[in-house]
Amino acid sequence: MLIKNLFLPISAFTRSNFVAAGVSKMGMPTQEIVKSLLAYAPLSLAESWDNVGLLVDPMSDSNVSTILLTNDLTEDVVDEAVNAKAGLIVSYHPNIFRGLKSVSASTWKERIVVKCIKNEIAVFSPHTSWDCVEGGVNDWLASAFSFKGIRPINISVENPHQGAGRLLNLEVPLTVQEIVDKVKEKIGIKHLRLALARHKGADTLVSSVALCAGSGSSVLKGVEADLYLTGEMLHHDILDATQNGIHVILCNHSDSERGFLK
Repeated sequence: MLIKNLFLPISAFTRSNFVAAGVSKMGMPTQEIVKSLLAYAPLSLAESWDNVGLLVDPMSDSNVSTILLTNDLTEDVVDEAVNAKAGLIVSYHPNIFRGLKSVSASTWKERIVVKCIKNEIAVFSPHTSWDCVEGGVNDWLASAFSFKGIRPINISVENPHQGAGRLLNLEVPLTVQEIVDKVKEKIGIKHLRLALARHKGADTLVSSVALCAGSGSSVLKGVEADLYLTGEMLHHDILDATQNGIHVILCNHSDSERGFLK
């Protein structure tokens, strides 16, 4: 699913949390931008199965003056980057996830790498490092609610406020329907999927929410909470949760993440 991509002039990027202010309008080297991205969210926060960091490096001497931010990197997005004269694409999801055995014109994933190198465009993917960092994707999703306590589900050894998923204790118990309404408003979608817990209805009060942006099955499995919130989940994991008295809300994989990028 394609989303509206963001073009960031380097002057705007320097005002973010990633890069210190005062950088020349002539742009800055790719490696300096990468250092700033890593200062915001170290790659050590990413899940062990993930493929994150600088995935395409054209080894260009040119400074980067425009950055394209996208949720997913497709050939059309690369064309946008070329037209905008972007020197760096920050793609939330990695364009290289499973290993490539060749880099040619035979598949769209390979063509992306070729096009980027030919046009001197670097590609950086933060993925689960942005999920796990404090103030990142999961904290953005959690901000749909008022809560009196929050912690990562899988706590990072480096920082107790960072790690995969979030477990919330709500400030005031909410009905399942109220939570559905808050999620819709936060994410900006009209429809989502709801699986009610066994023998419970939409008027049931919820005091605790366990959430994980994206695909949350592995993170949420076995977590004690009244409700699970994630983008997508395996059928049998949903069934297991509901039969154990836990409501499940699925709000689509990309929808659970993309609002953080805006």
